[in-house]
Amino acid sequence: MPESPEVQVLAETLADRLAGRALRDVDIIEFRTIKTRGRTPEALVGAELVGTQRFGKHVDLRLGDAHLLVTLGRHGWVRLREPGEPPAPDPEAPPTLATFEFDDGSVMEATDAGDWVSLGLSVVDDPTDVAAVAKLGPDPASPDFGRDDFDNAVRGRRKQIKAILQEQESLGGIGNAYSDEILHAAKVSPVAHAAALDPAALDRVFAETIETMRGAIAAQRGVPIDQLKAAKVAAMQVHGRAGETCPVCGDTIRDFAFGSTTAQYCPTCQTGGVLL
Repeated sequence: MPESPEVQVLAETLADRLAGRALRDVDIIEFRTIKTRGRTPEALVGAELVGTQRFGKHVDLRLGDAHLLVTLGRHGWVRLREPGEPPAPDPEAPPTLATFEFDDGSVMEATDAGDWVSLGLSVVDDPTDVAAVAKLGPDPASPDFGRDDFDNAVRGRRKQIKAILQEQESLGGIGNAYSDEILHAAKVSPVAHAAALDPAALDRVFAETIETMRGAIAAQRGVPIDQLKAAKVAAMQVHGRAGETCPVCGDTIRDFAFGSTTAQYCPTCQTGGVLL
């Protein structure tokens, strides 16, 4: 699932590459991607890309006075073809569900690698017209994010800390992977309830939330967008590494499933040696 670091770099790359270009053609291949039935992306043809912005895990492309809000969902992503470059020949590449051609011949392809369509395209006057954006909590990657924002989202809640970190209404932009990384760095169990964490543990989670998310954005800037997902995976310390050695203490990283999600964690670093 795309999370805020790679989505931020995607938004910045699209702005660098396409700002000032006019949208020349739109081809919607999968109509289930369109979430604003009264306003379709085809209506944006002729508009100039003014800029881009990230909202949580969503990319906002401002085209003229309107906004094309791309909700990446669980498996959505974007490919960018240079002028004259043919579509990806790799049969294993995620299928393209919509294409947006600009006046210099470059093409933005919206893709989805899942078995069900999670990619969404909305044409709106304001990004907050999309419900998922309107309800986003404060974003730890934002320079405006502070301790009050964190405490309002976390402190005193009788809910597992990993679930809170992933709850978009509480903290925007964090998903399964980076929540594992934050809690490993903070030495906190993923199943600990926020209300049970002592002040020192809360301090560590706050600090690592900011460091992890902002650090990942800084590390991924300059990475081509078709390599961002691989760069994310390569940078993970514990997420997706069950059975491997913890880089901090040398214990074996474990996998734990609960609810509708999974967590990878280090027993020595996070749970006092207890296996979940």
